[in-house]
Amino acid sequence: MPLITDAHLDAPDDFYEALIAAHDGLTEPESHAPNALLVLLLANHIGSLDVLREAVAAARAGPAKTAQA
Repeated sequence: MPLITDAHLDAPDDFYEALIAAHDGLTEPESHAPNALLVLLLANHIGSLDVLREAVAAARAGPAKTAQA
């Protein structure tokens, strides 16, 4: 399964709202913990090391290059 980089969320605005709400009232250092845990939970859900490596490379390359992937 290749990495999906096209818009694919059912409700992207709702997800963004939930993500922002999860950080409400947290300091920047406190926000890092749920971000890291979210990455690990989603990585576990994806499961494929090849897809995860592709996602890490795309994230490191930045948004402009990710959109072209």
